[in-house]
Amino acid sequence: MRGSTRPTIHPILVIALGIVAVSTSSIFIRFAQVYVSSLVIAAYRLTIATVVIAPVVFIKHRHELQQLTKKNILLGILSGVFLAFHFVTWISSLEYTTVASSLVLVSTAPMWVALLSPLTLKEPVKRVVFFGMLIALVGGMIVGLSDSCTITAGTIVCPKFKDLVVLDHFFGDLLALAGALMGAGYLLIGRKMRPGMSLLIYIFVVYGIAAVVLIAIMLIAGHEPVGFPSTVFVWLILLALLPQLIGHSSFNWALRYLSAGYVSVMLLGEPIGSTILAYFILNEVPSTVKIFGAILILTGIMISSRGSLPD
Repeated sequence: MRGSTRPTIHPILVIALGIVAVSTSSIFIRFAQVYVSSLVIAAYRLTIATVVIAPVVFIKHRHELQQLTKKNILLGILSGVFLAFHFVTWISSLEYTTVASSLVLVSTAPMWVALLSPLTLKEPVKRVVFFGMLIALVGGMIVGLSDSCTITAGTIVCPKFKDLVVLDHFFGDLLALAGALMGAGYLLIGRKMRPGMSLLIYIFVVYGIAAVVLIAIMLIAGHEPVGFPSTVFVWLILLALLPQLIGHSSFNWALRYLSAGYVSVMLLGEPIGSTILAYFILNEVPSTVKIFGAILILTGIMISSRGSLPD
């Protein structure tokens, strides 16, 4: 463990708590999607999270907030836009594809970060990172095709491409992949912002901008933010508190004592936890082919994440 003091609770236990918390995200979203659109869900998630941390920011960190530079404000706006579209595309994907496919594909964000780092952050990419990406991309193709293709007498039968692109599962997989790319943009900008900004201020600025963007999109699209059963508000509040605040805060807390590489590898437990919950709560049973593809993706991400760390 690194850090000047030894924590009262072992960081592994805290990360485990964080994984359980974020794994509930797709379940809460599925329950809420019965009554409200994905845009409304995304807007509520970020808005509630921002409102919860706002009092702490204004009471204890007001001075730092006032000292934000024009550059950080502009980067914060751009990061918030990426985060907003990350949630729009990923949450929407859950309307069309399974929890397992959606979570595994959206979890490829760290891989895209490693690929885009040379262009945006001038950070070189090692050969092992490309090897990990290749494994993950093969796994992604398997997961995507497993939602649309069938295996009959040992032969893989897939629809024609023109029919494939209009299938719900295929469209949902593309949305999840788009969510990963938007998440990668959010993470890349975060790398630029975080060195000169405390975590709480960073989260407040980015979450707040994302909330404003999502509310604007929601209203322009004509979606009503009210008028649904009170139980939906329960799912939306739990979505903001558990996966958004408790889950991500647990990971950030653990970074004080464990390396970023170790924590990033542990985060691969999220799609596994979500798939298990979806099996018991939503009766979604992943096929053997999909499990194999998921293993390839997670292995590729792990190799890429480790390979992208400095020597």
